[in-house]
Amino acid sequence: PAMPGSRCPRPALPILRWLPRYSRAWLPLDLLAGLAVGLTTVPQALAYAELAGLPLQYGLYSSFMGCFVYCFLGTAKDVTLGPTAIMSLLVSSYAFHEPVYAVLLAFLSGCIQLAMGLLHLGFLLDFISCPVIKGFTSAASITISFNQIKNILGLQGIPRQFFLQVYETLRRIGETRAGDAVLGLACLAVLAGLRAMKNHLPQAASAEPLAARISYLIVWISATARNALVVLFAGLVAYSFQVMGSQPFRLTGSIPRGLPAFRPPPFSLAAPNGTVPFQGMVEDMGVGLAVVPLMGLLETIAIAKAFASQNGYRIDPNQELLALGVANVLGSFVSSYPITGSFGRTAVNAQSGVCTPAGGLVTGALVLLSLAYLTSLFYYIPKAALAAVIIAAVVPMFDAGIFRTLWRVKRLDLVPLCVTFLFCFWEIQYGIVAGVLVSGILLLYSIARPPIKVLEGDVLLVQPGSGLHFPAVERLRDSVCSRALAASPPRSLILDCCHVSSIDYTVVVGLAELLQELRKHGLSLAFCGLKDPVLQVLLSADLEGFQHFPSQEEA
Repeated sequence: PAMPGSRCPRPALPILRWLPRYSRAWLPLDLLAGLAVGLTTVPQALAYAELAGLPLQYGLYSSFMGCFVYCFLGTAKDVTLGPTAIMSLLVSSYAFHEPVYAVLLAFLSGCIQLAMGLLHLGFLLDFISCPVIKGFTSAASITISFNQIKNILGLQGIPRQFFLQVYETLRRIGETRAGDAVLGLACLAVLAGLRAMKNHLPQAASAEPLAARISYLIVWISATARNALVVLFAGLVAYSFQVMGSQPFRLTGSIPRGLPAFRPPPFSLAAPNGTVPFQGMVEDMGVGLAVVPLMGLLETIAIAKAFASQNGYRIDPNQELLALGVANVLGSFVSSYPITGSFGRTAVNAQSGVCTPAGGLVTGALVLLSLAYLTSLFYYIPKAALAAVIIAAVVPMFDAGIFRTLWRVKRLDLVPLCVTFLFCFWEIQYGIVAGVLVSGILLLYSIARPPIKVLEGDVLLVQPGSGLHFPAVERLRDSVCSRALAASPPRSLILDCCHVSSIDYTVVVGLAELLQELRKHGLSLAFCGLKDPVLQVLLSADLEGFQHFPSQEEA
């Protein structure tokens, strides 16, 4: 709805905010950005499906619907939706490597995200503090990287639980396949080198000679599409070995060709010992139905906010929830697993100079073309190369500096950070829940124990340093009584409520008991600096012996 007095209401559909003023100059930039993101998306989609424990085609099935939906419903020009490392890790935990569970999880997550968007519940994400998010992403970075070590070393049959994985990998390190290890480490080195090259690439000025500008463009394209280049190179090496009649690498294997059928997500699973009904599937996924949609929202909104503030535009969090919800619901009709905003691909989009969300149409089209025509070529991609793509994508997520920063800024925030970080190695959901609980306890403690300033004089002036809520009233009573009666001689009090903006019934009862106790000892208590809502509550309560002085502003 339009604001009162505004002449032109904002269109409800975000695409209508930019499409009517689309400039022809934006088209080449959007095409280039869509292409650059597409070249990153295709190899990452295959790698993330492997991480999620699903057949590789599901990574591609999950990579196009988000691009199309976000073009119509998204409010941040840079954001790209699709499979991510963290979401794939969650899917591997809650979908039991069963595509039917993964697709149903996408549908139900989308429904929950849609409901949250429609009910304007985005504020719930504000309760997940920055240390909790940092602890989770840093732990996920280590977990995901270690998860891929087995593919780099060519080991098979390694369990997925982190501690068992570490134990088994170290125990069987002697079984390493030399071909996979050499290729995997070479791919990692090339990816790290190209990433460093891109970060230190100076901007080419238009005044420079043509040869310099072309060289800049070649280096920029190579560094931006580094995932596609590395996978292509590794595939060619593997194909050459195959032609020569030997194969030192473990390959991706055959991927079904063609686009996924458009059909509703499965609401039951045919198992060898009978059918698992919808209710049984929901019970199996359990807490995943809360963790997956919430983490999806958190990733998308955090990424959208980061790039919006960096590039000077604003986003609508509730609209982002709706876009993500619709993308997951529609994605489940094309066999997608849960998707969210991707930090790496969004960064590629922003660095490529994207002007509108239309760049996503090019990315989505590229994924569809890969599914239609290129799946036979994916057979030769070595698993070690895909593992290198994942490790290179998640290592930057580990933020070692946050521990030092929090030690310097506020040491208490290290508690939720470390709790989340350590618990996430056990089970991801326990880490997030434990971190949120610890953050909540620290927040509630500051509400229950506000600082109380006492100024001595003919009367005692008592000033709560922050709001006055029901958990704090007992502390206020004890502190006021002990100071008033311990003074020699005992003194009356003035309670300065200039920082108190609202009170509840429990506080009123506590203040009534305080008045009564002081009156027993022949002392009085007066209130000053009362804000209007607080004064109305105290007058309505009709406290015996209640007296107050108007604040200086009122006077």
